[in-house]
Amino acid sequence: MFNMGVPEILIILAVALIVFGPRKLPEIGKTLGKALGEFRKATDDLKNTIEREVRIEELKQIGPSIMPLETVSRSEPLPPLEPTPGPFSMPAEEKKPNANPNAPPPMTES
Repeated sequence: MFNMGVPEILIILAVALIVFGPRKLPEIGKTLGKALGEFRKATDDLKNTIEREVRIEELKQIGPSIMPLETVSRSEPLPPLEPTPGPFSMPAEEKKPNANPNAPPPMTES
């Protein structure tokens, strides 16, 4: 970011030690670390918000070509799906009412 090497950082730390003293330096470092963390969090949040808005705008541009918005209704439910026979479905006459082997037997009135 600032293109600083190890010698530059050591000079900055030495000047900070002389100016603030050994007792205040840990507190200043802690405060500076918290401030940088908050700044990074805010910039990440801003970046995510901008990316989300860009995706929404792209979807708005692509959306009408996929499905017109007028055909989608949020007030009406979708029609129920009809079951389709699959490779593992059994014909209706072969299905047993109590297919679960761990289920208790049906109760009979005596």
